[in-house]
Amino acid sequence: MDTSELSRWASLTPWEMIGRAPEIVRELRLTLNDDYEVRGDIAVHKTVVVEEGAVLKGPLIIGPHCFVASGAYLRGGCWVGERCIFGPGAELKTSFVFDGTKLAHFNFVGDSVLGAGVNLEAGSIVCNYRNERDDKEVRVRIDGRLRATGCDKFGALIGDRSRIGANAVLAPGALLAKASIIRRGEVFDAELVKP
Repeated sequence: MDTSELSRWASLTPWEMIGRAPEIVRELRLTLNDDYEVRGDIAVHKTVVVEEGAVLKGPLIIGPHCFVASGAYLRGGCWVGERCIFGPGAELKTSFVFDGTKLAHFNFVGDSVLGAGVNLEAGSIVCNYRNERDDKEVRVRIDGRLRATGCDKFGALIGDRSRIGANAVLAPGALLAKASIIRRGEVFDAELVKP
């Protein structure tokens, strides 16, 4: 993130960044050049292909050479780098997505930071909310210990070049190192991982 336009927020934790995502995206929109088409709080680079039937809701920035398929839904404070792909039925909510990342189709990614070159196969889900319990606070595992985030919505931090297999599920609070692999159909829940 050091060379990215997001570098001034690099001192924030991923969940703090997500909590400020709409504000950050609005601030970045004001710095864009004329290569972006801006409508309200949505900015789309002129090289982006957005198929008919895709839904875009701001605040939102989509960088150069991206593809957004029919049926894709991007909403609620998203920043998308270059050469990203959002296939049919892919939903992205309040997230930062770095260059070359792909959501194949029928994905949900909520309140997350996805590194460069991440690939989510069909049907993979990054959950952002602990609906199954009364205590909604998302916890993350750092150095083998669960730590509070102070927020009730945070999906994942997914390292560069990670691969998430078809129909895999990441529970809220997943922190994946670079080049991580989550196999097809696997459920990854950091709260259940034994240190």
